[in-house]
Amino acid sequence: MRRFTLLFLLVSFCLAVRAQDSTRLSFEEYMEWVRLYHPISAQADLNLRMGQMEVRQARGGFDPLLYGNLDKKDYKETTYYDKREAGVSIPTWMGVELNGSFEQNTGYYLNPESTVPSGGLLSAGASVNLGQGLILDERRAALRKAQIYQQSTEVERTKLLNELKLSATEMYWKWAMAYENLKVLREGVELAEFRFRAVKISFEQGDVAAIDTVEAFSQLLNRQYRLQTAENTYFATTQELNTYLWDESGSPMLLGDQIVPESLFGQSLGNPDPEELRTAVAFHPELRLTDYELASLDVEKRLKSQQIIPTIKLKYNFLTESFSQFEESQFYENNYKWGLSVYTPLLWRKSRGAVGLTKAKIDFKQNARDLKEIQLRNKLETELNNWQVLNQQLITFSANVESLQALLAGEVRRFEIGESSLFLVNAREVSVFDSRLTLNELASKLRISYAKTRYAAGLGFE
Repeated sequence: MRRFTLLFLLVSFCLAVRAQDSTRLSFEEYMEWVRLYHPISAQADLNLRMGQMEVRQARGGFDPLLYGNLDKKDYKETTYYDKREAGVSIPTWMGVELNGSFEQNTGYYLNPESTVPSGGLLSAGASVNLGQGLILDERRAALRKAQIYQQSTEVERTKLLNELKLSATEMYWKWAMAYENLKVLREGVELAEFRFRAVKISFEQGDVAAIDTVEAFSQLLNRQYRLQTAENTYFATTQELNTYLWDESGSPMLLGDQIVPESLFGQSLGNPDPEELRTAVAFHPELRLTDYELASLDVEKRLKSQQIIPTIKLKYNFLTESFSQFEESQFYENNYKWGLSVYTPLLWRKSRGAVGLTKAKIDFKQNARDLKEIQLRNKLETELNNWQVLNQQLITFSANVESLQALLAGEVRRFEIGESSLFLVNAREVSVFDSRLTLNELASKLRISYAKTRYAAGLGFE
C-alpha cells in the first residue's frame, strides 16, 4: 500500500510539471487581440465612416450650383433670338439663397422683356422664404437628420463592441473550463491507471482479492470514457475560440496545442458596483439609439409643421452692366427686379395629417423607450443577483471540495491499514473529481456573469 501512495504523489508531480510546460494565453491578451483585429471591430469602425458620408451627402444640399442656358432660333436667314445665360446659386444654412447671373440676348423677334444691353447684363441678389421654410426647410432638415445619424453610428459602434466583448468573454471562459475539466479527468485517468497496475501487482503477490482488480479496471474504463468526452469538448471550444482571433493583416489565427488559457481561479475580477451599474443603464446604447430616433422624428415633426404655414417667397436682384456699378446701385431705387410668390392650400389636410402621423410615431417610440429602460433595469438586477448567487455558491462549493478531499485522504489512509476497501476509495475519489468539475463550472459561470452584469449596464470595452 505504501507503493500505491508513492505512485499517487508521483502522478500529481508529473501533472504539475506538464502544466508548467504550456504557454498561457491570458484573458487580457486575448481580449486585446479581439478588440483590435476582430472583423466585427472593423465593421464597428465602418459605421463611423457611414455616418460621416451621410453628413457629407446632406451637406451637398448646400453646394453652390453653376448653370448655363443657350437658346437660339434661326429661320429663313433670320435670327429670331439668341439667348445666353450663366449663373450661380448658393443655398445657405439660414434659408437665404444667394444668386448671381449674367445674360446676353439678341434677335429680331426677341421678347422685349428679355432685351439687355449689347454687352450683357449682370444680376446679383437673393431669395428668402418668409413663410414656409423660414425656420426649417428640406435641406436643413436633411442635414440635421444626417448629423443625428452620425452621432447614432458612434453609439451603434459601442453596441457592436459590447456584444463582441460579451460573446468573446463567454467563449474564453468556456474554453478555460473545458481545459480545467480536461486536466482533472486526465489526472483521474492516470491515477486509475497507476492504481490498476498497483492493485494488479498486489493481487499477484496475494495481498488483495481478484475482485479488486476488476473494480480498478472498471474505474479506469469509466474515466477513460469521460476523458474522451472532455477531449472532444476542449477541441470544439478551441475551434470556436479561434473564430475570435485574427492577426493584423485580417487573417484568422489558429491556436497551437501548447497554448492554454489562464486559470479559472487566478486573479480576481473584483466585485461589480451595483450603484455604478444602475447609473450607467440610463446611458445604455439601446436607449441612446432610441433617443437619436426620437430626435430625428422631432426634426421631421418640425419640418411637417412648417408645411402648414403659407409659402411666401421674396426675390430681389440688383441689375448692372458691370461689377463696378454695384456700389452705385440704390436699394429699390433703380436697376433692380423683385418678385413675391404666395400660395397655400385651403384645408391643409395633407400637412396636418403628416404632423399628426409624426406625433403618433414619436409617442409610439417614446413608449417603446420607456418599456426598454424598465426591461434593461430588470435585466441588470437579474444579472447582479445571479452574480451574487454564483459567488456565494463558489465559496460554498470550494469548502465542500476541501471537505471531500479530506475524506478521500482519510479513506486512503484507512485502506492502507486494511480498514477500508478499494470500492470506498474509488467512491470517495469519484466524488472529489465530480466536485472539482462542478467547481470549474461555477468559476467559469461567475466570470461570465461578471461580463453579463457590465453588458446589461451598457458597458463593454473601455
